[in-house]
Amino acid sequence: MDKGTLLEQEIALCQLDDLQEMQTIELSIEERKLFAIRRDNQLYAYWNSCPHLGIPLNWMPDKFLDLDGSLIQCSSHGALFQVDSGECIAGPCAGDHLMQVELRVEDGSYYVAANQPMPAPPINLRAQALADLEDS
Repeated sequence: MDKGTLLEQEIALCQLDDLQEMQTIELSIEERKLFAIRRDNQLYAYWNSCPHLGIPLNWMPDKFLDLDGSLIQCSSHGALFQVDSGECIAGPCAGDHLMQVELRVEDGSYYVAANQPMPAPPINLRAQALADLEDS
């Protein structure tokens, strides 16, 4: 994580009533993606980056859950994460945690809180490989 990059302003995410139980929503902020899941009338939010490889967790837009619909699952290598804590309970990153997104709630509306650390922007592997070739 690039600890020097803070989210400068609060950003509206959604109202709790916009989502059904165990439904997810995605949001992009400055080239970074996050997702939130409604569970037991609460919203849990994480940056969309697997702690194992730093790649997005979902295999399709808004598709973050395993077949049972009870755990967050990495589409790349199948790691499973608890919804309420982001802890990896199975897979190559067992014991690691997803990077939580701090939310603020006001009158049923959820906001991505300002002044919180953001992960580094994703690396464009193709662009990086081309740049490496030019440097050779």
